[in-house]
Amino acid sequence: MPSTGDIYERVANGPVVPRGLPLVVLMTGFTDAGGAVSGLIDFTREQLDPRPVAVFSNDVLLDYRARRPIVTFEEDHLTDYRPPRLELSLVHDTLGQPFLLLSGYEPDFAWDAFAAAALDFAELYDVASMTWLHAIAMPVPHTRTLGVTVSGNRADLIEAHSIWHPRTQVPATVGHLLEYRFVEAGLDVAGFVLLVPHYLAETDYPASTIAGLDKLMAATGLVFTMDELYADNRDYLGKVEDQIAGNEELGRMVQGLEERYDAYAAGLSTGGATAMGIPEGELPSADELAAELERYLASRRNGDEDKRGS
Repeated sequence: MPSTGDIYERVANGPVVPRGLPLVVLMTGFTDAGGAVSGLIDFTREQLDPRPVAVFSNDVLLDYRARRPIVTFEEDHLTDYRPPRLELSLVHDTLGQPFLLLSGYEPDFAWDAFAAAALDFAELYDVASMTWLHAIAMPVPHTRTLGVTVSGNRADLIEAHSIWHPRTQVPATVGHLLEYRFVEAGLDVAGFVLLVPHYLAETDYPASTIAGLDKLMAATGLVFTMDELYADNRDYLGKVEDQIAGNEELGRMVQGLEERYDAYAAGLSTGGATAMGIPEGELPSADELAAELERYLASRRNGDEDKRGS
């Protein structure tokens, strides 16, 4: 079994990390409905200029056969090789407030050693809190506010934000393990599960990234500017509405989800909410709807690219 020192390397001449910062954890892996977490990682890397503090070893943690690196082939030769990245970085929000970010792929191997390393860093830098996110598909309409389930030990966030309180067993992610270990260690922890419309789960849904950033701001006090994301989401929703307007089956599906969601929300307000679900067989399957919407959105994207190239 690898030791914690085997799975990462400190960056030479890396940034000086102040003590007492919030730690944000964003890892893609088992599920990422709507591309929520991958969108958050792209946002931080493209908009916030993270400065790596430690880089984790792909050769120890990554199953290359399951998640192969990308190479670029130019006619008759290779011009680029892009392995996945898993890093602990120092980042600053829009206002210049610093925070620590653990982001990248979910490790395939050495979960215990990885969790121990994360705890070591938390102790070294005396982190103030740990907040992590992931996203799952749910039978909810895109026309309502994207909800979340909140776990951890921050009762204020659970009370203010969590709309669904299931009692169940689910396949674990490394994020779950980190939450469990950090709570054991007595740190403040919040885990947000974004509840993404099931028929949009296989697409890159900008609203899920926006919701994730909203929850990070609520948990940490950080501030992020999301003008580009809001513009992308307006364009995305316009395309979805175009598709629904031309498909009676999709229209019935969304209407049915709205009615059930509103009934559930009304039950929450009176203490009588039951399951957030839909009867099987009443509506098209999530796979069928996602495939149809993805084909439509892809065709619109290709059309836009053709226009830009002309």
